[in-house]
Amino acid sequence: MRITNEADYALRIVYNLLDGSQRSAKLISEQTGVTLRFALKILRKLALSDIVGSQQGAAGGYYLKRTPSEISVGEIIEIIDGPFLINNCMDSVYICTRMGKNTENCPFHQFFDELNIKIRREMFTATMDKFI
Repeated sequence: MRITNEADYALRIVYNLLDGSQRSAKLISEQTGVTLRFALKILRKLALSDIVGSQQGAAGGYYLKRTPSEISVGEIIEIIDGPFLINNCMDSVYICTRMGKNTENCPFHQFFDELNIKIRREMFTATMDKFI
């Protein structure tokens, strides 16, 4: 189980904006080590999810739309990677080769489901203000 590089970069980008300042995509790219093209792609996703706002013009740039205490690590990861699932069998469209669609009686499914719930709870409880 691993978050993608894109989700890791999204966390870096949000972290870079935690001080409340407004920065250009170019400066964000330079300060985070994320290529400008990839940073723009991530910033677009974060903007569509109302985490980041943007202002155009010479004095424009990107900024956080919410306070760090209102933005969770889990939210950022799921914006980029989609719903967090620790195992394929957690996905509603997955058909288990052992149990078919009847996963309620599978001890592995039950274990992974409980673990998935715990991990998601931790990810969504951890807000970005923890990293200031």
